[in-house]
Amino acid sequence: MIRTQLFGLAVVAVFFAAGNAHAAGDKENGKFLVYTCNGCHGVPGTNNAYPQYPVPKIAGQNAQYIISALHEYQKGDRTHPTMMAQAQSLSDKEIEDIAAYLSSISPK
Repeated sequence: MIRTQLFGLAVVAVFFAAGNAHAAGDKENGKFLVYTCNGCHGVPGTNNAYPQYPVPKIAGQNAQYIISALHEYQKGDRTHPTMMAQAQSLSDKEIEDIAAYLSSISPK
């Protein structure tokens, strides 16, 4: 019984450690890199005039979600031409930096 509980605790600890590792990007670099995101996604401090259709707000979004989404655009699993082009231009480190910054700020 105790072994099962310890094993379960170890598994939970590994998941928490892995989740935190993704959010450990450089927030300052991420703040610099999101300039291309601002026009459409309305990161706080910017207003978007175009496009005039609903675009997801990404400020305050979960870091792992941002990382996964950008990797899916890179692989073509998500198909939006602008997002695919933007994601292709980013390294894994830059994606982590962007995710760290966006997850650290509050939405408007």
